[in-house]
Amino acid sequence: MSFNERTYIMVKPDGVQRGLVGKIIARFEERGFKLIALKLVQATEEHLEKHYADLKGKPFFPGLVKYMASGPVVGMVWQGLDAVKTGRAMLGATNPLASVPGTIRGDYALSVGRNICHGSDAVESAEKEIALWFPEGVAQYTQAQESWIFSDN
Repeated sequence: MSFNERTYIMVKPDGVQRGLVGKIIARFEERGFKLIALKLVQATEEHLEKHYADLKGKPFFPGLVKYMASGPVVGMVWQGLDAVKTGRAMLGATNPLASVPGTIRGDYALSVGRNICHGSDAVESAEKEIALWFPEGVAQYTQAQESWIFSDN
């Protein structure tokens, strides 16, 4: 486990339109993760096809790309201990009806096609997604509270 592990979290158009961006940011901050990149983007279909390239052969792919291009998204990079696995747990199951209360999807979503957020599923995919969405790089800084969040033992 690394304190410097990074994950890519994206608030999808439904989450942006419903005004949930601040609540989602607050959950990651309250958990102890450090925000190192953030932007509001109106993504092109071409950019989204790169992001979802692993799903290209699926029947829902065209609809997914069209939906994701239908409105702005908020892309974020979060850093912290076991960020990918913990970020996914915080989001909940892809199908919100299978997500437990207390997760983002369990609290705010009902349908797979409108499930609020995307989260990287592995460290390798997180790094690819970060490079795709933040080619300019991310901020590097130390938070004063880190010693109150992480233990040396």
